[in-house]
Amino acid sequence: MRYALLIGGLIVAATPAHAADPRAAYVTMVLQAFAAKVECPGTDLVYQDLVQRAQDMHLPDGTTEQVRKAIAYMHTGGKMGEKQPDDLMTEVAIATQSTDLDQRRAGSMTTWCQNQKSRLAGYIRTKE
Repeated sequence: MRYALLIGGLIVAATPAHAADPRAAYVTMVLQAFAAKVECPGTDLVYQDLVQRAQDMHLPDGTTEQVRKAIAYMHTGGKMGEKQPDDLMTEVAIATQSTDLDQRRAGSMTTWCQNQKSRLAGYIRTKE
């Protein structure tokens, strides 16, 4: 069942409409930045740079906060954050599946964390 959901998520993620959606790409980037903060020792998030990136992508004001709340809601079973519109919650679910697959593909969390340091430079940093 888990693999069926993963395959379904990957099919949806691979569709041209989704691939061209800048918000979906942004959701994945934000989710991976938050995952790096949680999973990678000594890593912190640069929230303001994520906000700036959303502005650079011409996403609506408040997108970063909506995405943050959706991620928190989904990853805590509704104990934190707030449920967001269904389309955003779907994008978070797909980004979660994609990130999980990426972590498994890396072979170890240490390798994944090292990859994220270069992929997300400017959005994550070493804690001071």
